[in-house]
Amino acid sequence: MEVTRYDEAPSYEAPGHFGVFGLRLQGFEVSKTRNFWMSISHFLPGGGCEYVATPLEKVYFVLEGEVTVKTEEGETIIKKYDSIYLAPDEARSILNHTNSPATMLVAIPYPEPREF
Repeated sequence: MEVTRYDEAPSYEAPGHFGVFGLRLQGFEVSKTRNFWMSISHFLPGGGCEYVATPLEKVYFVLEGEVTVKTEEGETIIKKYDSIYLAPDEARSILNHTNSPATMLVAIPYPEPREF
């Protein structure tokens, strides 16, 4: 068992993000997950990420507040307890248009399963 305490989770900067404070909850330097990693992202008002595609699928789950996610299909607002799946190579941007912070749980697979 590997426990990550929120108050001990290491912060990290995600490429292409602005006004976002990320904390690594599982994977990478935190735990030995083999297939995915998990983080929590706090989006300040006006915070978000650039419109870009990455080769990995993603799942976002909003814990608090709301964010607008834009894809080729259009825009949608995801609010508290809503989740969204983004396919591999699906471009997206995220923006917090509100005056309150938004908190989102993020789960993304590794490009290749890790070996230990």
